[in-house]
Amino acid sequence: MGKGLLFVVSGFSGAGKGTIMKMLLERFPEEFSLSVSATTRDPRPGETDGKEYFFKSTEEFEAMIADGMLFEFARYVDNYYGTPKQFVFDELERGKDVLLEIEVQGALQVKLQYPKAVLVFVTPPSVEELRRRLENRGTETPEKIRKRIARAAEEVKEAEQYDYILINDDLEAAVDDFQKIVKAEHYRSANQAELINRLKDELGGEK
Repeated sequence: MGKGLLFVVSGFSGAGKGTIMKMLLERFPEEFSLSVSATTRDPRPGETDGKEYFFKSTEEFEAMIADGMLFEFARYVDNYYGTPKQFVFDELERGKDVLLEIEVQGALQVKLQYPKAVLVFVTPPSVEELRRRLENRGTETPEKIRKRIARAAEEVKEAEQYDYILINDDLEAAVDDFQKIVKAEHYRSANQAELINRLKDELGGEK
């Protein structure tokens, strides 16, 4: 089994990125692993350390920052959140493709530290469809929808820095398309160095 690849997934709120990853994990549990974030917030009922999050004290988290153990981190409402490198690297070594759902700025930080990461930006086919999905949630006030659309206007400015733009018009098709992206990345010559070198050795012995 070869080494896995890191897929960093971003997109507008309402684009369906979380649903796409959930379906990939359900369909291909042996192929994919979901990156687990670290946080300093307290566990909620039913949450398990190492599953939903790695729960850390503020001192432990700040030590991870100082030691360069995080791809990226941010502070929200007095708590830290970040992406530990070691969990991702361990899963990649196991041959798992790791899915990391993260906002745009964090994704670009990951790419800087780990250029092999594949960035995928998920979007509905139009702003009209994005607005419709947000309204259909039934949980968003008009003001919240306005803020989410305004945030989307900022996020789309960074979309060109992503390796792939995945249009989620039909959910089943989007999941299939994501899987095609994964296969295409594995077939890249840069990710087939082991095979190429083995073929070189075998063919060299045929002379």
